[in-house]
Amino acid sequence: MTSTACGPVVERDVAPNRRRGGEIRVVLGPATVGSTSGFMGTVTVEPGECVAEHYHPYSEEFLYVFSGELAVDVDGDEVRVGTEEGLLIPVNTRHRLCNPGAERVRAVFHLGPLAPRPELGHVDTETAEEAARRVARPA
Repeated sequence: MTSTACGPVVERDVAPNRRRGGEIRVVLGPATVGSTSGFMGTVTVEPGECVAEHYHPYSEEFLYVFSGELAVDVDGDEVRVGTEEGLLIPVNTRHRLCNPGAERVRAVFHLGPLAPRPELGHVDTETAEEAARRVARPA
């Protein structure tokens, strides 16, 4: 059996998505490498910033913080995820990522399996503006 790996994808070459807050870049996914089982990317959350609450009806999300500390609201309960820590967010679980600290947070996420169609994979439950009002700006 032969497998062909796609060439490396450079994070900075992927256009950032900021519409939900934070800076999300899908580095490895259907659009960048033709993946069929899931996608992986990075999220950067500046101090005082949030990624709006949402859920994934078909996918579980793996989140790994490699710098900083996130306050993740998981179905209404806050979970702190620090540097070199990971969190599993189950299918259909509402979650919001916030950075109440003074340093930038950088994390990697992976979602799988893919939804049957891209527009079914992500359900917003608040706007980025609503999420931004949930975290106090650090002093």
